[in-house]
Amino acid sequence: MKSRIYIIGCGGTIAGRAGAADELLGYQAGEVSVAELIASVPALAEYASIAGEQYCNIDSSSMTEELLTGLSARIQAVADRDDVDGIVVTHGTDSMDETAYFLNLTVHTHKPIVIVGAMRPATAISADGPLNLLEAVRLAACPEAGDYGVLQLMNSSICAARYVEKTDTTHVHAFSDGQLGYVGFMQDGVPVFYQKPLRKHTYTSEWTCQAGKRLPAVWIIYCHIGMSEDLIEAALAAHVEGLVFCGFGHGNLPLYLKEGLEKALGQGVVVVRATRASGGIVSPVPQWPGVVGADNLSPQKARLLLQLILEKTHDPEAVQQYFQLY
Repeated sequence: MKSRIYIIGCGGTIAGRAGAADELLGYQAGEVSVAELIASVPALAEYASIAGEQYCNIDSSSMTEELLTGLSARIQAVADRDDVDGIVVTHGTDSMDETAYFLNLTVHTHKPIVIVGAMRPATAISADGPLNLLEAVRLAACPEAGDYGVLQLMNSSICAARYVEKTDTTHVHAFSDGQLGYVGFMQDGVPVFYQKPLRKHTYTSEWTCQAGKRLPAVWIIYCHIGMSEDLIEAALAAHVEGLVFCGFGHGNLPLYLKEGLEKALGQGVVVVRATRASGGIVSPVPQWPGVVGADNLSPQKARLLLQLILEKTHDPEAVQQYFQLY
């Protein structure tokens, strides 16, 4: 019996359309329906029984928290069905890393969930979307894939949701798992795995998400030479519950921000130090007491995790423990 794979369309470049086949940049994302995508790859039916739906059809740079929480709830509902063995989510690449990690934290299932996209629009010469979609379906049809949490697949490379990062703006080989390496690869259409993520995810995670859920307000502040405490003041005026600093090196923060940071901490704002470097761990340091280290999470992923943590606690020590678990 073929695996029953459910495809949820969210738009992106994989569903993009341009005016000419050689136009690779000036296209409109989210123009092709998920039904058209499925129909464009007849080989899907050779490997799985396919059904699907259009959740949204947008450029993923326009993804909102409302859409994100709704997507999590919808995928959970689909995963809970007895007539579904695996799920594929087509998605734009700009915010794919954030969506993948949020689903990794909030969807509880042992069934494979694979998020897939493309770097060339559907109308392009040598469009990468069709093969990516075929391989995503074949990956989702492999029950073992569910042991790895949410997976991201493009260019025959299998990435873990926690580690995946976009490393190129326009070229096909645009994603990697950074310093920790790929989970595996697709070889002649078959997934080959080499390592498993050890941090909590999907069926071991403690968070769930309901459609329409409002997440606590958390801002990211990018550190740079000449930055001002006005950024912290603006965040406090907006009544944020958390701040993630994209710091220098080991999450280093300018000393001239100390007064503003202490003010934020004094008002109960949870502060996390991440890094603008492309790899490495940010750990707690005595120079910034009460400030959480983001481990090796990117600032945008640290923000999502912090939003979920803040629903349970604002205690910095407890927050730090969560960052070591997830």
